[in-house]
Amino acid sequence: MQKIIKWIFVLLFLGVTLFIIFFLISINSSEKLIEKEPLTLKNEVVEKKSDDIWLNHFSKIEKSGYSYPVNEVYVKVDLDDITLKSATITKPKTTTYKLSASLLDPYQTFCLKEELKHHDLKYYLEKDKTNTELLIFSDSIKKLNSLVEVLKNYQISANIMPHTKEIIK
Repeated sequence: MQKIIKWIFVLLFLGVTLFIIFFLISINSSEKLIEKEPLTLKNEVVEKKSDDIWLNHFSKIEKSGYSYPVNEVYVKVDLDDITLKSATITKPKTTTYKLSASLLDPYQTFCLKEELKHHDLKYYLEKDKTNTELLIFSDSIKKLNSLVEVLKNYQISANIMPHTKEIIK
């Protein structure tokens, strides 16, 4: 058994050696190299064509000031949903209520959001470290009272009161 392993090792060594020799011979072919002139340094100045670059457009504008390369969009959200009717301001039917709840963990927050979706209520969520306040837009106080009852199943104590503030923090 040891003689067989010895001969396999010798044959493997000879095979690798022959492969390396043939590989080196194929790389270093006997073709004659053509001598070329050495590179010379030329002191010519090459002038570039002036391509039409999009930044050149800004330098040609005669308008003073800076033109931003993006659109600016201003959005104003009126939480009271005040509508204008023939130059008079009227309050809509939807009333804003404030729901205060002390949520202890993210699961309770998840349950609250899911119940709001289930009751089809639009809301604005403001969350602190200890307390969560929601502004709920609804015209039915019965819906909100049923929401409070459902939240008790999740051990969430909540209070609903009409919202009177104009500006949210």
